[in-house]
Amino acid sequence: MLAQRLRQARKAKGYTQEDLAKLVNTKKTTISNYETEYSSPSNEMLIDLANVLGTTTDYLLGRTANPSPKEAEKEMSLFFYDDLEGYDELSPEEKEVFREHMYDEARQAIELVKKLKKQGKRGGMYER
Repeated sequence: MLAQRLRQARKAKGYTQEDLAKLVNTKKTTISNYETEYSSPSNEMLIDLANVLGTTTDYLLGRTANPSPKEAEKEMSLFFYDDLEGYDELSPEEKEVFREHMYDEARQAIELVKKLKKQGKRGGMYER
């Protein structure tokens, strides 16, 4: 599965094996070995490959059929909200509005954490 998906994703981006190898700091033969199932990438290399190819490690490994990282985020958010009381009673349109709102809230929370970390706030989870 990995070999086939890696090859498909590489070709979809218009990369040769040599192009991809340069982008992930390895050799063309290494990429060839992955695509022929002669060897498998390390976890770190798998992450690099997914990032360069604009997909997810789950897609490359065959855990999901959707190659889009954005769609994978939506699938994750849907999974998260499935058990939330009252969520199931919302219409599809209301669910979409809810998810967009929660996405905005989460993005703001991430920015706050980054800002606090940058300012060197002490205490709790921000201390390093």
